[in-house]
Amino acid sequence: MLPNLAIVLPIFALILAGWLARRSNALGPDATREVNRLVVYLALPALLFDIMANASPAEIWQPGFIFAFSAGCAAVFGITLLVRMRRGRRLADAAIDGLNAAYPNTGYVGFPLVLAVIGPDGLAATLLATILTACVLFGVAIVLIESALHSGMRRRDIARRTLSALVRNPLLLAPAVGALVMLSGWPVPKPLETFLDLLGGAASPCALVALGLFLADNAGRRPEEGRSAELLLVVLKLAVQPAVTWLVAVPLLGLPATAAQTAVLLSALPTGTGPFMLAAFYGRDALLTARVVVATTVLSVLTLSLYLAASQ
Repeated sequence: MLPNLAIVLPIFALILAGWLARRSNALGPDATREVNRLVVYLALPALLFDIMANASPAEIWQPGFIFAFSAGCAAVFGITLLVRMRRGRRLADAAIDGLNAAYPNTGYVGFPLVLAVIGPDGLAATLLATILTACVLFGVAIVLIESALHSGMRRRDIARRTLSALVRNPLLLAPAVGALVMLSGWPVPKPLETFLDLLGGAASPCALVALGLFLADNAGRRPEEGRSAELLLVVLKLAVQPAVTWLVAVPLLGLPATAAQTAVLLSALPTGTGPFMLAAFYGRDALLTARVVVATTVLSVLTLSLYLAASQ
C-alpha cells in the first residue's frame, strides 16, 4: 500500500495547491476556466501529438493486449452511457459519465506503477493503453458530445456542424497529425521534441491544479444527482472495468501472465483528469466528475493494493 500511496500523493498535492491558490485568492475567479483552456488548447494537444509521433507501429501492435484493455474500456463506457441515459441524463453528460467510469489515469499513475510492479517489460503496453485511452476513448466521447450539442437540426446540418467542430478540435487534430508522423517514419526534430516535452509536461499538473481550483470554487455544493451517481461511477471504474478486462485477458484470450497483469492493473487505475477537462470545457456537470476523480484516486490506494496482493 505504501508504494501506491507514494505514487498518488503528488496528485493530491497538486489538487491541494490549486485549492489553496483559489481559497487564498492568489488566483482569481476566472482561473479554473483559463487554466483548463491552457490544457485543452496547448498542453494536452502537445502531449497527444508527442505520444503518437514517437510511438512505433511494432511497439504498439499487441493485438491481445489491445483487445483485452479496449474491451474493459468499451464495456464500461457503453454500460455507463446506457444506464445514465435511461435515468434521464442527456447524451453529452452521459458521455462524460462514461469517461468517468472508463478513463484510467494511465499517464500520471500508470507508468510509475507499472514500472514498480512489472518492470520495463510493461512500459510498451502502458504506452499503448495511454494511446487507447487518451486518443481513441477520448475521441469517441468528443464525437458523442459534439453530436449531442448539435442535435435538433436536420441530419445533414448535424453532420456538417459536428464534422466541422471535430476537425477544429485540437484534442482530435493533434493525435491524428501525430499518427501521420509516426506512419511516415519521419523523426521529430530535436528542437520541436524539446518544445513538445516542455509544453506537454504541463498537461497533467495544470489539469490537477485546475481541479483543485474548481473544487475550491464549488466548496459546499453537491452534484445534481447526489451520492448515488458518484457511487455508481466509482464502482464501475475501480471494480467492474478491471473485472471485465480480466475475464477477457485470462479465461477468454489466455494472454501471457505479464500482458494480462498489465492490462488488468491499468484498467484498475483511478479516473484521470481528462473527463474533468472535457466537462469544464463544454460547460457540463464538472462537479460530479471532480468528485469521481478524487474519490477513485483515494480509494485506488486500497483497491490496487488488494489486487496486487491477490495476483501474487
